[in-house]
Amino acid sequence: MMLNGKTAVVTGGSRGIGLAIAKALLDAGAKVMITGRNQETLDKAAAELGVGASGFASDASNEADVQALADHAESLFGGVDILVNNAGINPYYKRAEHTELAEWQHIIDVNLTGVFLCTRAFGQQMLARGNGSIINITSVAAHTGLTRSAAYCAAKAGVEAMAKSLTKDWAARGVRVNNVAPGYVKTDLTAGLAANDTLRATIEARTPMARLAEPREMAGAVVFLASDAASYMSGATVAVDGGWIAT
Repeated sequence: MMLNGKTAVVTGGSRGIGLAIAKALLDAGAKVMITGRNQETLDKAAAELGVGASGFASDASNEADVQALADHAESLFGGVDILVNNAGINPYYKRAEHTELAEWQHIIDVNLTGVFLCTRAFGQQMLARGNGSIINITSVAAHTGLTRSAAYCAAKAGVEAMAKSLTKDWAARGVRVNNVAPGYVKTDLTAGLAANDTLRATIEARTPMARLAEPREMAGAVVFLASDAASYMSGATVAVDGGWIAT
């Protein structure tokens, strides 16, 4: 299998896209630790995933939590080969003129600063070993913009720019940083949109494949980027979006 003997951490891994990615990494041969804020939820998800999976509660936007996660993962695995920065939120859905600073900061803290904190903590370990692959789950929002989502769009675009900067700093030292940009996926984050017939129809009409994606459809690109098949890729973004960016 493509990832035999590898170890991986997936943030936001107890449900949706993160859970689907964790399953795909396991199926490819890796051992996987999923993270999130609720240990009970993580334990249930790890049990569902089966042998090779474990869970560790950690808030990706909290510096101390992230360091504790990195230390625990290194102790458990002896080193992490793959980091998937998947944790993300977009809870407010407001136009910019109605967005409170606290709401803006909440989204930035999780979607941008959280990625930085996790990337820094695990990147230090990877650089010390001279090898590693970091994959950020971004969004088509970084490329085309989405209405009522200024903070979310800014954060996701920031993550993609950060990956390019890190590539210049880290690629020659053996650590690759890439992005996967999903379109609209059937998850808790988009449940409200999917349940609204008008909004769903608008999204489907805008998407060349004329449907929302399933979480599992995001996982193949992550496994590829984590593997040696992508050994000459860093700073790249793979759009898994049903053709959204092309239109």
